[in-house]
Amino acid sequence: METCISVLLATILIIPFALKTFTPYVWADILYVGELLRILVKFVSRRMRKPFFFVLDRFLEQTAAHPDKPFVVFEDESFTFADTDKRSNKIANALKSHPRYKAGDTVALFMGNEPAFMFTWLALAKLGSPVALLNYNIRTKCLLHCFNCCKAKLKEAVEKVLPSLSEKGVTVLLMTKHCDTSGIESFSDKVDHAADTPIPRSLRSHITFKSPAVYIYTSGTTGLPKAAVVNQNRLLTALAVLSSNGVSSTDVIYLNLPLYHTAGFIIGFIGSIETGSTIILKRKFSASQFWDDCRKYSVTVVQYIGEVIRYLCSTPQRENDKDHKVRLAIGNGVRAEIWREFLNRFGKIQVREFYASTEGNVGFVNYAGKIGAIGRVNFLHQKLFPYTLIKYDTERDETIRDANGLCIESAKGETGLLVSKITDIAPFIGYSQNEDQTERKRLRNVLKKGDLYFNTGDLMRIDKENFIYFQDRVGDTFRWKGENVATTEVSDILTISDCLKEANVYGVQVPGHEGRIGMAAVTEREGAQFDGIKIYNHVVSYLPSYARPRFIRIQNAVEVTGTFKQMKVKLVEENFDPGCIQDPLYILNDNEKSYVPLTAQIYTSIISGNIKL
Repeated sequence: METCISVLLATILIIPFALKTFTPYVWADILYVGELLRILVKFVSRRMRKPFFFVLDRFLEQTAAHPDKPFVVFEDESFTFADTDKRSNKIANALKSHPRYKAGDTVALFMGNEPAFMFTWLALAKLGSPVALLNYNIRTKCLLHCFNCCKAKLKEAVEKVLPSLSEKGVTVLLMTKHCDTSGIESFSDKVDHAADTPIPRSLRSHITFKSPAVYIYTSGTTGLPKAAVVNQNRLLTALAVLSSNGVSSTDVIYLNLPLYHTAGFIIGFIGSIETGSTIILKRKFSASQFWDDCRKYSVTVVQYIGEVIRYLCSTPQRENDKDHKVRLAIGNGVRAEIWREFLNRFGKIQVREFYASTEGNVGFVNYAGKIGAIGRVNFLHQKLFPYTLIKYDTERDETIRDANGLCIESAKGETGLLVSKITDIAPFIGYSQNEDQTERKRLRNVLKKGDLYFNTGDLMRIDKENFIYFQDRVGDTFRWKGENVATTEVSDILTISDCLKEANVYGVQVPGHEGRIGMAAVTEREGAQFDGIKIYNHVVSYLPSYARPRFIRIQNAVEVTGTFKQMKVKLVEENFDPGCIQDPLYILNDNEKSYVPLTAQIYTSIISGNIKL
C-alpha cells in the first residue's frame, strides 16, 4: 500500500515536470484558452443586455464608478473620467445645435493626437454618429477620396479641397475659436458656451450591432485608401484587447501611435475604456522622450509597432535604461533580433506580439512569448476562426490550385498565404462605397466548392511547435514607417505629373530599417525630361511622407506580364544599387527639395547606416 502511495505521489510530482519538458507551452495554452472562454462569456452577456450595450456604455460605467480617476493625461493637462464625459457632452450639445447637423450623420474626424480627438469621438457616439478617422497626413486627391468614401458631413490640407467639399454639401468645423477661411467654421467657441448636460439616449436609439461605429482607412492591394467598416459589434469585441493581455485599472498606458490608426484607436483608446486605465497621450512618437516620459508618468504598459522598438534600440545607451516601471509592451511587427536587443537593453518586459488587420476576420497573439513569432495556433482558435495557409505563386501573384480548381494547403513549416473562412462569428464586412475592393479580398472555392474565405494578403509559416511567423506581404502593398502603402495609389499620383508616363511602384528592403521603402521604375513622356525638383514638389503635394518614393529608376519601358500586370519581383531583387543597375537612379533629397542622382557614395552611406531614411 505504501509503495502504491509513493508511486502515485511521485507520478503527481513528475507530471508537471514532464509536461514542461515535452510540451513546454501547455500551461500557457491552458491559460490562453481559459482567457478566450472568459472573453466569450462576457461578450455574450453584453450582447444579451437590453437596451443594447456598446463601447460608449462601458465608458459611462467607468465614469460612474471612477469619476475622479485620471483618464487622459496630455502634456501639462489631466482629464478625469468625469472631465472627459462633461467635455464630450459639451461637444455633442454644440454639434446638436448646429443647423447643418442631425444626430446620426456620418462625421469625418481630421485631427491629430490630442484629447479633443477622444472627446469628439465620444460626443459623436453619444449622438449616434459613425465616425471616419482620417489620416491627418493625407492631402488633396487622397483626402477628398476619403471624404467621399464615408459620405461625411465635417487647416491647410482641407482648404485645398474646400470647393469640392462645398459642392457635396460638406460642412467643415475647425476646433478653434476664430477662423477667417471662407467655408470653414470655428467650433471651439461654440463648444465653450455649450451645456455639459448628458445627451438623451433616444438620439442613438437607432443604433444596432450592425451599425457602423467607425471607418478606419487602410491601404490594401490596389488603389486609394479604403474605408474599412468597423461596426458596433466588432468594436464591442475590441474592448477585450487589453484586458485579455492582463491589463487592469491600475495600469498606466503610454499611447504615442496615431489615433486614426487601428492600433492607437482600438488598442490604446478603446482598450483603456474597458480596463479603466490611465492613458498618457503623446502627439507623436519620440524616441528621445520615450523612456523619460515612462519614468515621469510611472507608465506600466506601452504600445509599439516594429519601427518603434528599433528606434528605441538605436538611441544612445544610458545608465538608467532599465530604470522604469514598464512591464508589458503590446504591438506588432518587431523582428526577432530587435526583440532580443530590446529585452537585453531595457529589462524584463513582457512583449505581446500580435497579428491582426483593421478589416480582417482572424488574428493571433503570441501569448507564450516565443521571440520572433506573431502568435500561436491551437485547436479552439481554429474551431472559432477557421483559417489555413495555402500555396501561393509570388511570381504570378496568384494562388496555386489543383486539377479540381481548389487551393492547396501548405505543409507545416512551409510558407503559405493566410486565408480565414468568412462565418457569422468571423465576418468580413468590407469597405465602404467600394464593392470592387471588397470582392478582391474574398477568395472562393478554397478547400471545397462554394466556400468563402478572407484573403489577408500575408504570407505566413507555422512551425512544428505551432507558432506562426509572418513572412511577407503579397500583391501591391508594402509597409513603411508603420503605414501600409498602396503601390497603385502612388503610381496614379506619379503619372499625373507632366513628365512621367508610366510608373511601377514597389517596396525595397534597406539594411537596418523595418519594412520596405518606396521605389518607382518610371518611363518618361514623349518629348519630356525628368525634372527632379518638379517631381519632388508633385509627390510632396499629393502624398504623405511615408508614401513618397525614396528612389526613382528611369526605364525605357515598364515590363508587364501576359495579362498586362506590372512585373515587380525582378525589380525588387535588383534593389537600388547603382553598381548593378544601368538605368539612371535618383533619390529623394528633402534638403535640396529635389530628386538627385543616386551615386555610389550615397548608396554606400545608406547601406552602412550613415544615412538614415
